Amino acid sequence: MNILFYDCFSGISGDMNLAAMLALGVDPEHLRSQLSLLGLDHEFELRITADARKGIHGTRVDVEVFADGHTHHDHQHARHAQHAHDEPHGHHHGHAEHAQHAQHAEHHAKHGHHAPHRTLPDVEAIIGDSALPEPVKETALAIFRRLARAEATVHGTTMDKVHFHEVGATDALVDIVGAAICRHALDVDEIWASPVELGGGFVRCAHGTIPVPAPATVELLQGVPTTRGAVQAETTTPTGAAILAELVTRFTPAPAMTARATAYGIGHRDTDIPNVLRVHLAETAQPADTTNTQDARLLQCNIDDMTAEALGVAMDVLMEAGAMDVHFTPVIMKKNRPATCVSLLCGADEEARFRDLLFTHTTTLGIKSLPLCKHVLDVEFQRLNTPLGPVTMKLAMRDGAIVRSKPELEDCRALAKANGISLAEVYAIIGTCRP
Repeated sequence: MNILFYDCFSGISGDMNLAAMLALGVDPEHLRSQLSLLGLDHEFELRITADARKGIHGTRVDVEVFADGHTHHDHQHARHAQHAHDEPHGHHHGHAEHAQHAQHAEHHAKHGHHAPHRTLPDVEAIIGDSALPEPVKETALAIFRRLARAEATVHGTTMDKVHFHEVGATDALVDIVGAAICRHALDVDEIWASPVELGGGFVRCAHGTIPVPAPATVELLQGVPTTRGAVQAETTTPTGAAILAELVTRFTPAPAMTARATAYGIGHRDTDIPNVLRVHLAETAQPADTTNTQDARLLQCNIDDMTAEALGVAMDVLMEAGAMDVHFTPVIMKKNRPATCVSLLCGADEEARFRDLLFTHTTTLGIKSLPLCKHVLDVEFQRLNTPLGPVTMKLAMRDGAIVRSKPELEDCRALAKANGISLAEVYAIIGTCRP
């Protein structure tokens, strides 16, 4: 199996990721031409240079955002002496950057110019309306939605109300869409990563002094192995965390692999340890898993004081709320009391919401949470014409081939009622039809 391995001993940011991918062999002109499909060439310029940290040479990427006829790079230099200690090596999302955004807002207020703030729907429209390949769109949108969900959780709002402010909105689009472009440009079966160094200390921002890692970074990396304190600075930004959370299928400190190529993405700070992102293209003896994987959570609680009817209502509420699965298991608790174990499967990013629903709709006093990886087949739907009428067929797919198929129950129930026959007869007739 061919893999891309992220060695995050000094963390990761959006620009470091782009730099590492280019150093690993992604064609810079391919990246630029694909980013141009966003229709935002008037907002930014991608600057690619050679750089080094602690004697380690690699590639550096600067996303220079145009504002009032000057680049973001120019504005940074104008403020460098006063604000250098506030600048994390990432872009829009590190909470230290809120101070930078506040200064941009003040600048625009004085000069009568206000760059638009973009929300998640704005970003979705830009990406969705672009001519980017569909797989790139899907990957970029998945990363953005993770980021928006984390920011919404931290700030007590909804995903649609999260703002990617001014300069940061363009940085975010370049970093995240660029990550999706590079991921699909590399011919790898899976992406693995080491535990992620988050840094430490505190930074000042528009909200005051906050701890490193930033709250959104912590939220994004729930269930991911991390380390802290290698330096007293922000080493992993929310942008970088979102990229890892979406793209990486396995986190391991010591992978058994044979490296075929190694590259370094250079960060924008000079810290006590090399501010670089090391990446490898490698081979492993493990066969590629052709199924899709989902980062999931299993929530469980034991209940001995609810009726069967009440538990049934709770299951309906949880399933209607979007749980992947809910099932009940009879158990014997202490003092030989019969009880029901309620098991709920949900996405890792939905854990908090389903915990609240369990506490609200059941009598449990405590919930166990177990991280797990769910492997799933692709699913497609087709309409099949039968002598009884059309029915929707649910197809389980693997490697583009149909593994099995079955008719949707609600369609079959409606056909049975309309034709005055049993459900079993409907299934038998459908079984004789060919798509």
